[in-house]
Amino acid sequence: MDSAAADRFDAGRFEASRDRLASLAYRLLGSAADAEDAVQDAFLRWQAADRRRIEVPEAWLTTVVTRLCLDRLRSAQARRERAVGAWLPEPLLDGDPMLGPADTFEQRESVSLAVLTLMERLSPLERAVYVLREAFSHRHAEIAAILGITDAASQQHLHRARRHLAAARRGGGEADPAAARRIVEEFLAAAASGRTERLVALLTDDATALSDGAGLARRLVRYDSAPRVATFVRAGFQSTPVKQRLVGGTSAIHYAVVNGAPALLFVPAGGVAGAVTFDLADGRVATLRGIAAPARLARLAGAWRRHVPDTPLIERW
Repeated sequence: MDSAAADRFDAGRFEASRDRLASLAYRLLGSAADAEDAVQDAFLRWQAADRRRIEVPEAWLTTVVTRLCLDRLRSAQARRERAVGAWLPEPLLDGDPMLGPADTFEQRESVSLAVLTLMERLSPLERAVYVLREAFSHRHAEIAAILGITDAASQQHLHRARRHLAAARRGGGEADPAAARRIVEEFLAAAASGRTERLVALLTDDATALSDGAGLARRLVRYDSAPRVATFVRAGFQSTPVKQRLVGGTSAIHYAVVNGAPALLFVPAGGVAGAVTFDLADGRVATLRGIAAPARLARLAGAWRRHVPDTPLIERW
């Protein structure tokens, strides 16, 4: 095989791993844009490496991507950008290959917005061990080699990560898809009608609402308790000329599944202008996340343009 043919063959080997690597990077970083950058950096290192000496390309690439992501998580810029109360994960539409493996509950949970947010409380090593073990089923010996730590340290990091996440989780299990859609449709009907008492009934007592303020504020807007969340939602779901100008005109509101959870998408003619995601617990809404920053919606909006949507729940908002 001549050098040009060898380069094409090796590029093909990398491309065969690209989706898996992007899924790993997304779980580690919570950002599709950053995940794509990490995978591209790994490709450049793959091209520059002496590939004849790489015995197991998949393991080599996993190690490179993981360590690139750890470098990003440890950087001073990332610490500023991801300060508690100022950061939300980037949402992905159901079916996006970056969501990766979804065969087990642990794999699906590891890419939920709830767990991606909670993982911000972990150290970079705890996060890496948790993702490699729970989402990609690596053995501790493999994780130790990837991260340059001992087997015992890998087990300790996993134990701490599970303990931190378990202490912060709300609710439990996975909601039935039909039931989840019914709850969200009821919630939208109550919000659109301005019926605050019905909204309160659909919320858990300790419900929380978070909004990124369309990326215009330094910190997330947060509301706690069912009455405060209901008041915020009632105001937020009222269509006004100002809101229509911000989103580029009147919008249709569609039901969607985002990171495995029910969601509402606000879709004007130009694409997705906002997403509201729902975490459910015992048949009620425990957490809402309002995401409208254009950069955070870029990949989801692109996927939506290639998507054939159902009939909107509201034609004109």
